[in-house]
Parts: sequence; structure tokens; C-alpha cells
Amino acid sequence: MRRVSEATIDAVKRKSFGRDAGLTVRMLATTALLGLLYVGFAVVLLQVLNVGLVPMLLIVVGIAVFQYWTSDKLALAASGAKIVSQQDAPDLHALVERLCALSGLPKPRIAVIPSDVPNAFATGRNPKHAAVAVTEGLWRRLEPQEVEAVLAHELSHIANRDVLIMTLASFFAMLAALITRFGLYFGMWGGGMGGMGGGNRDSNGNNQVPVWLIVFVVSVVTYAISFILIRMISRYREYAADRGSALITGAPENLMSALQKIASGITQIPQQDLREVAGMNAFFIVPTNWRTQVGELFMDHPPMEKRLAALAAISREMGRPVS
Repeated sequence: MRRVSEATIDAVKRKSFGRDAGLTVRMLATTALLGLLYVGFAVVLLQVLNVGLVPMLLIVVGIAVFQYWTSDKLALAASGAKIVSQQDAPDLHALVERLCALSGLPKPRIAVIPSDVPNAFATGRNPKHAAVAVTEGLWRRLEPQEVEAVLAHELSHIANRDVLIMTLASFFAMLAALITRFGLYFGMWGGGMGGMGGGNRDSNGNNQVPVWLIVFVVSVVTYAISFILIRMISRYREYAADRGSALITGAPENLMSALQKIASGITQIPQQDLREVAGMNAFFIVPTNWRTQVGELFMDHPPMEKRLAALAAISREMGRPVS
């Protein structure tokens, strides 16, 4: 197969962070389905509810804005990550600086997580307010070129503004979850939500379905479908970040090796240590429960074998040998 020239690869690195036509179409289609679902959800709420929706929207908007604006601080605090200076971790800083130069991104803050679990994640509302964190276990277990591939994956998440995308994608899912809880509470205790407790009979005295029950059922259905669609989007973002890493570094095999070492390393970590970081699984490059997940439909990361196969295909596209 004809080898892709270095100049061509460099040009692709700077213009794309992992986009390919098929993946882009799947992401757009899934996002469109999610949008249609949310439009239908909003229409039902507006038709059924007379009051109570605005305060609920304000609460959810407030939560979403707070989550988005403080995403980097929350994620770093939750993981126990500590920001490190160039003096503290010169080699790590050097790798990130090189990748930022290749990708044209501003240098994010760099953090180290005091955990033996090999992993990494990126967070931040935009490239100018971003952070990349790696665990001590990842730094010890991986070769420098593999760490570089992992960092390139995380920088691709930043470049693709995945925090913003996932915050927007989950907005109405949060609202549906909130209404579902309210519906359970008011349904169980016979209360009303925005006037939804009464009105079980029409003007002719016929029984009617309680309004709270209608909203509750619609919310449950919305949450269940959005749960699946959001995870589909999340999986596509991981594929895009994997591709971005391959294009930035020009060496997909390094990320393949890194993913295999991380997955293997996780299996050697005591369960107690894994439980301590389990809350970060949605952020990590490889979730700590990757071996026990059942059903791709409910996974927020693609299955390991599919990620490796996709990277192998990219490697062949670039004219690089696949071992």
C-alpha cells in the first residue's frame, strides 16, 4: 500500500482532530434523534403543565451552567488530581507542549492523580480553560510514546469541545430525571406538581388519567431513550478522540499499545482501589469496569476490541504496519 507522505500527515493533523465521514454522520444522526426526543418531551410538558415548568427549567439550567462552568475544577477535585508545574513534572510538560504545538492548541493545565490505577482524562469548558490529568500508575507503566498517544487522545477531547457537547446532550435528560423523581414523590404521597395532583375527573364526572402520571411516564421514557442515545454519542466521541490521537502523533500503534497496557493494568489493581476511582469512569480513557460491562448499548466507551480494530484501520490508511 502506498505510504502517506509526512507532509500530508502533518497537514491532516492540523486540520482534523479525528473526524471521518462515517463517524460524523453517525454522530449527527444520533444527535438529531436526541434533539427530536427532547423537542417531543418539551411539547408534552408545555401541553400538560400549566405551572411549575419554569422553576424546574431554571433549576436544571442552573445545574447545567454550574456543571459546565466548573467542569474542570469538579473533575480534578473528584479524582484527587493535583496541578503540577513544569519543575514538578518536566517530562510530562514537555510531551504536552509538543502535542499542543502539533495540534495548534493552547497548553492546558497538567495534573497528576495519586493513584496506581493506570488512566487519564481531560476536562474543561473550552481549550483555554482545560486540564489534562494522568495517574501515577499510567506514568509508571507506559513508555513515553504511549503516554504521548494517551495525551493526544485527551487533547482531542479538548479540541472537539466534548465537555460542552456532553453537557448539552444531557440537559433534558437531567430535567427528565428530576421530573421522574418529583413524579414518584408526588404520586406516592398523593400531592400535586404544578397543579398535577387533582383533576382526575372531567366536567362530566368521568375518570381521567392523573396529569402527574402522564408527565411521569413521559419523563421515564425520555430519560430511558436519552440514556441510550447519550451513551452512543459518548462512544462516538471516544472513537473521534482515538482517531485524533492517531492523526496528531502519526502513530496509531502507540495508542493501541497504550490501551492494551491500561486495560491489562486495570485487571491487576485491587478492587478496593478501583472502587475509589470508579466515579471517574465516564472521563477515563479506559473505564475501570471495562471487562464487566454488559451490552454495548449501555456503554459510554466502545468495546476495547472495536477501538483496537478502528485504530488498526487508521494505521492501514496511513500506510503504517499493523502488528
